[in-house]
Amino acid sequence: MNLGRVVGTVVSTRKEPVLEGIRFLLVRLLDEQGKETGAFVVSADGVGAGPGEIVLTAAGSSARQTAMTKDRPVDNVILAIVDEWEIGGETQYVK
Repeated sequence: MNLGRVVGTVVSTRKEPVLEGIRFLLVRLLDEQGKETGAFVVSADGVGAGPGEIVLTAAGSSARQTAMTKDRPVDNVILAIVDEWEIGGETQYVK
């Protein structure tokens, strides 16, 4: 799993029918300190995330384990909106 920040949306009017109804978001990946790594992913939004929110994503076959993405050709999914995280007892992020 990875931490990321939602930075935009991806709109596709023509797509495979099995992808209908799935919202896609552009997510910039973050390091453990909350700084952008420079990498980004397009994620299927499984939880109703919004712009600027910090999210937890899963990739690969794990991305197809949610109720929304099961048996769909999805390689990355947002499966949680992060409220906070800490490292060694020191808070790194609070929503």
